[in-house]
Amino acid sequence: MGERNLSNIFLIGFSYSGKSQTGRAVAERLGWDFTDTDDEIVAQAKKPIPEIFAEDGEEHFRELEHQALANVCPRKEMVIATGGGIILAAENREMMKRSGVVVCLEAEPETIYSRLVIDDKKGENKVVRPLLLGPDPERRIARLKEFRQPYYAVADWTVHTDCLTLEEVAGEVIRGWNYIRRQESRVKSRSARRGTPDSRLQTPDSPVVTTVTGSYSILVGWDLISKTGGNMRKAGLAGTVYVMSDSCVFPLYGRKVTESLRDAGFRFDSFVVPRGEKSKSIEAASQAYNFLVERRAERGEIILALGGGMVGDLAGFVAATYLRGMPLIQVPTSLVAMVDSSIGGKVAINHPEGKNLIGAFYQPRLVLADVETLTTLTERELISGWAEVVKHGLICDADYFQFLEQNVGKLKRLERGATTEAIRRSAAIKAAVVSEDEKETGLRTILNYGHTIAHGLEAATGYKRLLHGEAVSVGMMGEARIAEKLALLESEVVERQRSILLRFGLPVTCPGIDTNAVLKAIELDKKVQGKAVRWVMLRHIGEAVGGHDVPPDVVRSAIEEIVA
Repeated sequence: MGERNLSNIFLIGFSYSGKSQTGRAVAERLGWDFTDTDDEIVAQAKKPIPEIFAEDGEEHFRELEHQALANVCPRKEMVIATGGGIILAAENREMMKRSGVVVCLEAEPETIYSRLVIDDKKGENKVVRPLLLGPDPERRIARLKEFRQPYYAVADWTVHTDCLTLEEVAGEVIRGWNYIRRQESRVKSRSARRGTPDSRLQTPDSPVVTTVTGSYSILVGWDLISKTGGNMRKAGLAGTVYVMSDSCVFPLYGRKVTESLRDAGFRFDSFVVPRGEKSKSIEAASQAYNFLVERRAERGEIILALGGGMVGDLAGFVAATYLRGMPLIQVPTSLVAMVDSSIGGKVAINHPEGKNLIGAFYQPRLVLADVETLTTLTERELISGWAEVVKHGLICDADYFQFLEQNVGKLKRLERGATTEAIRRSAAIKAAVVSEDEKETGLRTILNYGHTIAHGLEAATGYKRLLHGEAVSVGMMGEARIAEKLALLESEVVERQRSILLRFGLPVTCPGIDTNAVLKAIELDKKVQGKAVRWVMLRHIGEAVGGHDVPPDVVRSAIEEIVA
């Protein structure tokens, strides 16, 4: 069959399995185009489908159906809802399989019939299904569906829609599409083409992010900075590199990086901003734009972010917006950046009214996490980073959380084996979540655990009092208290969370902050939908759920406890 084009999604299934509605929802989430082969047929024939059946017969309709499919298959980034009988022809099945990921929407005959009846009563069943005409339609549906069932085996992924909402079905379709793409990427040999992780970069434990916009490796190890240029070459990159860093990190690692780039044949230049959150601003971004304009930077040239979360966010924002996008390499040197901010493509600058309010989703081409750089962090910066590591165990992986509990001492001492394993496992959790949900429309929201209150605390203190990880630690305690007050979380789990945070030396309260200032900042948070904050709630160790609407008095009470 040759190499498949996986940048389309074909929805197959029986009539009233929800293909058109789901297709539109999936296309909206992915930012793709949507079409329905029935609509293509009507446009081609210039008459409705019942008239085609009545005047020209089913055989002619199937010919038009095949042609409509042939017309849409060469396109890319399309969600295509197909007619119920399109899978009967072998050439149609082969064409869809070759041109995209095929997802079957399943529904029981009773469900299909009930949906048809509901639409009839609402007057929304504008197209009479010719093959369903006649007495006892429910029985006819069951027989026809039984006949077609073997043909649905062409699907790469099946979603049973009977008990799911439209949003849930759309989410399952996207999850399946992501899964199939990752499976395909594992079995084919990786080339050095841009945007795809090269096999020479891989180790058995290298996390990989695979999203709509591309795939990239996250390399975790010691002394990776001195191999920056070589790893970039292996990723298929070449040309000029603009190293963006801050006044603290660049003196430590700038020379190592630039010598590595020189040895690998790259040209390079550097742009350095003052350290600290104040540099994550529109003013600093504007200065970076001026730097690139003066050097006549081109779209194919590369921005390399060398530093912690602030540098990664700022450089990533500049890379995403200058010339509508330049290749980005993340070389994180802080623990928070290694396990969180460098992975997943969230790039942003701050606004005086809130953190990260101006930003984009823009994936890097490669992440190089040199664990050895953690040895030059201050004790406070290092401790701050463990909050994000603990968060990953809390929300996704109970075994990993237990590993952290058992190795707190080794991790605080940065013992090589335990630290590398912790960072790699944490990065793998973040990579898996991002691969499932790049743009935070579903699963990825769980990564915001602790962050709603944290961002409120940071904004209320002018980003001066708390490091980000410290704010997240306090935020997780506040949000755990909310879940406890709502009877969603047992007090024993709250205490277990509190205990590990304290063992790492993280704060669990932040006295003296105005509750009203925190609440005001939360109202501007990016996670607000329909003017309501959608909270992430911990249910158990290793399980979190998003989308909770919490009564304001419960939120206020929890925040008052952590700032008292």
